[in-house]
Amino acid sequence: MKYAVQTQESLDRLDQALAQLRGFIKRGQNKDALRFMEEGALKERFEELQNIISISSTGNMGARGVQNTGTF
Repeated sequence: MKYAVQTQESLDRLDQALAQLRGFIKRGQNKDALRFMEEGALKERFEELQNIISISSTGNMGARGVQNTGTF
């Protein structure tokens, strides 16, 4: 359940960033749009979503990316 909530929140933030990008393009601010995609919030939102997806596909990994061995 937590994965679904995190994924949806990340998708919502990505959607907001895409709306901002659309605004830059609509106003003819192409340099700002490119910077936004390459260095700004759109890049960050995409990476955030990508990290959520890749972490979920690693299986039973802990916070440090190592296999969980069970309880202490």
